[in-house]
Amino acid sequence: MRQLILLSFCLLLGACAVGIGLAPPPNLYRTGVNYPDDLVPEVWRTAEPKIFYMTDRVPENESYGAARSGSMAFGVATVKFGKDLDWGELLMRTRADSDQNISSLWVPQIEEIVRFEATPFPVRRANGQLKPLKEVVDVYDAQTRQFQKVISDEIAQTGNRSVLLYVHGFNNDFEDSLTTLANMWHFAGRESVPISFTWPAGNGVGPLGYFRDRDAGVFSVHHTKEFLRMLADMPQVDSIDIIAHSRGTDVVTTALRELMIEARGAGVHPKLALKTGTLIMAAPDLDVEIVRQRLQAERFSEAFEQINMYINPNDGALRLSAYLTRSTRLGALNNEDFREGELQLLRKEALVHFIRVEEVRGGFGHAYFRDNPAVLSDVVLALRTRAFPGGTLRPLDQDGDGVWVLHPNYPLERLPDLSILEARAAARDER
Repeated sequence: MRQLILLSFCLLLGACAVGIGLAPPPNLYRTGVNYPDDLVPEVWRTAEPKIFYMTDRVPENESYGAARSGSMAFGVATVKFGKDLDWGELLMRTRADSDQNISSLWVPQIEEIVRFEATPFPVRRANGQLKPLKEVVDVYDAQTRQFQKVISDEIAQTGNRSVLLYVHGFNNDFEDSLTTLANMWHFAGRESVPISFTWPAGNGVGPLGYFRDRDAGVFSVHHTKEFLRMLADMPQVDSIDIIAHSRGTDVVTTALRELMIEARGAGVHPKLALKTGTLIMAAPDLDVEIVRQRLQAERFSEAFEQINMYINPNDGALRLSAYLTRSTRLGALNNEDFREGELQLLRKEALVHFIRVEEVRGGFGHAYFRDNPAVLSDVVLALRTRAFPGGTLRPLDQDGDGVWVLHPNYPLERLPDLSILEARAAARDER
């Protein structure tokens, strides 16, 4: 029996790894709402786009492995949609039914552009303070400027001053992070500079691999903070939208929480300091009580336009995480797990929306955020229109307890045929 249970752990806790096939097109693009290809900058109209990355994985076999690196690396990768597709055929399949999906996304080329100084920096004690060596800081600052110039040049080419950041979950390898981001970024209309922060996950399946990845995520918090600072410090960047999955939600929310404390200590509103826009947390593998004490109690949502939490009470991977950690996991909440009045307060005052995904099929119900046409539709609408759930632009239903419900056919036949500019204007009016 113990061996059977251990085998089940190995299978289920390996389920967070995400495949590299293109997801079925969102339901949204089967409703008469067109993919906004006329708004895609010329340089991004390709089936082989460039996806940027920042990582603290150790280089391995012309890519990056699961070992931890004390120095970050910034680079760019080519992600190819299918084998021989051009932009026109990719657009056709983006709008088409599932029998014309693209079979795979793959990464034929990776180029490391900047290798940062390792942290922690050597220090010198002066007047009772520990100060990093100036010569090391000067080199690090020069590397930061090199990174920022690359992003600045991309903004100048495209005219798009926003960033879409993706942070993956447990047991994802380097290529998974890039292809998943490419998938989400493409369906969202390619309106932001895409950057993946990929931390050293993938330390094996099963309980041991899970806990090794948890520690790897903790290790990466410092680098995540540094990366977010570099982006927010750029005058060319107006806003940063973030999609985080599973254990990646812990990496990014911990980093953001610490940055928010710094901003408040400096007398600056967190949203102004961090330039954060919409936060999407898919299947968050977070302890609910820790979230209440470290995020909710500290007004974490102040830094965002809105936070969308996609949950699935039948998420097999999170059920096992709850068993191993003996704690309720945020991404698998049932209605009875909320305190009286909590949902209403979070939605009204904190702009936090819990969205239960109905009838999740395939796998263990954990990777639905990138391969479920209904979830993809809502993510696209949230990013494109900035609308809150429940209005004409995100026509989600609500159950009696106040949880938004995402049906498998969402939003078929319920969305007006609006141009993207009209949609954004309507969203502003709704809010």
